[in-house]
Amino acid sequence: MNITLIEPFFTGSHAAWATEYAQHSEHNVDILSLSGNYWKWRMHGGAVTLARKLLASDALPDLLLVTDMLDLTTFLALTRHKTARLPVAIYFHENQLCYPWSPKDRDILQKREHHYGFINYSSALAADLVVFNSTYHYTAFFDELPRFLKQFPDPNELGTVATIQAKSYVLPLGLDLQEFDRPEFQQVRQDDPDPLILWNHRWEYDKNPEEFFQALFRLDEQGLDFRVAILGKHFRQQYPIFETARKTLGDKVVHYGYVEDFAHYAQWLHRADIIPITSRQEFFGASLVEALYCSCYPVLPKRLTYPELLPYETYPDIFYQNFDDLVEKLAGALLSIETIRQKCFRHCVAQYSWQNMASVYDSIFDAV
Repeated sequence: MNITLIEPFFTGSHAAWATEYAQHSEHNVDILSLSGNYWKWRMHGGAVTLARKLLASDALPDLLLVTDMLDLTTFLALTRHKTARLPVAIYFHENQLCYPWSPKDRDILQKREHHYGFINYSSALAADLVVFNSTYHYTAFFDELPRFLKQFPDPNELGTVATIQAKSYVLPLGLDLQEFDRPEFQQVRQDDPDPLILWNHRWEYDKNPEEFFQALFRLDEQGLDFRVAILGKHFRQQYPIFETARKTLGDKVVHYGYVEDFAHYAQWLHRADIIPITSRQEFFGASLVEALYCSCYPVLPKRLTYPELLPYETYPDIFYQNFDDLVEKLAGALLSIETIRQKCFRHCVAQYSWQNMASVYDSIFDAV
């Protein structure tokens, strides 16, 4: 089977997912992409550029696999002579109906943010198969979609919610977790008396770095010993809290900035002891899954996708209810670090390895 995978925002977890599925699939997967910049313009204009690229190529796919960053209706209209009879699956890494917008965003201030949610809605309506990366994401999307449509005048097409839901499926993200198993990565773990706290997320509003670092400031004020490695990718917009944290925590910051190569990234994950999560948005949690696979101890909010990754009923002690509870649980983990280092959640996330997921993906896309 020949699959053309179309990704308008080819960076980070989007790029890794596309590349790794192409590597692990039994199908022939060709990637058609644009660089991961200017996400709003990718959602607006990416379809035009990618349509032109497809028409200029020799690709004769049996299936189009696109992601939520593509305006699928525009893309299909522009390529109708080539794609009219092709089945289409759309994979939702995230969606703009549920995504938490920064209150400072220009589109929020000018009340233009609904357009991006409408692109997601019309794309889902146009696809033959709609795939979400978690049950939480599936539920959140279909909880929000009726409210989203009700704000528009008649006919607001509420009946299309059931149409989309009937062709929707949950298919978790696949990850190259086995790459973390190389002996040279695992040998870096040391029994350092000072626990190492990890940040390995994007430096973005939705990851809520303010709360993360405020918690660390509180721990520092209490005189607790710890170190922090600040990893993750940042884009054009700067968030002053990161530089504030660097200055406030001083020598406690043992790494600051994006790690370009996988080997050093894997080594930091194996060295880390604790990964606190403060995100306002998470539809799957790839960076958390990677850290858990490398034996980090999680401190998680009881919201979003986290109780799905690690069931609350089984692991209630790792979940916090509010900021004070977060600080208290982090302090407790630091003070009992030897016990914490003996706990492992690797078995909870090993299922997301491409060695398990690739065949599941292939069988689902075979049936479209």
